[in-house]
Amino acid sequence: MEDATPAELQESFRLIRQHTTTPLAVGEVFNTIWDCKTLIQEQLIDYIRATVVHAGGITHLRRIADFAAMHQVRTGSHGATDLSPVCMGAALHFDLWVPNFGIQEYMRHSELTDAVFPHAYTFANGMLYPGDAPGHGVDIDETLAARYPYQRAYLPVNRLAHDGTLWHW
Repeated sequence: MEDATPAELQESFRLIRQHTTTPLAVGEVFNTIWDCKTLIQEQLIDYIRATVVHAGGITHLRRIADFAAMHQVRTGSHGATDLSPVCMGAALHFDLWVPNFGIQEYMRHSELTDAVFPHAYTFANGMLYPGDAPGHGVDIDETLAARYPYQRAYLPVNRLAHDGTLWHW
């Protein structure tokens, strides 16, 4: 079960752990080992979902994974489309190394994103394969990318139809 409660509400995981045997996962918003220390140390989660890009890069994510391994917590890195193919390539290579690998979330990017970031990794039969390209196996087509300048975007805000009141989406 992913994000059974907001990650910041860590004491709730004690209550959830007492009432279920379902594996628990959280952590895509964590930035440091200190954000998840208690959850891991007290074995309140089964999967730590920190990402390469949010958790301080591969080196710091490795520290989190090493600490998690001491407490039988596996990795389960966030891999949604809000993270680029560059991050996915780095996560895949991290996953291939980490001894306590659990699962890798993967969502396909759009064809346009894949064109801007050509990559060697592939997805088939429920598994990711790194390919043979050097480094993390992801490149950038700078000419194509120049056609799509950065535009700031925000998460959607829902409003109730009858009175326009803001509502949590």
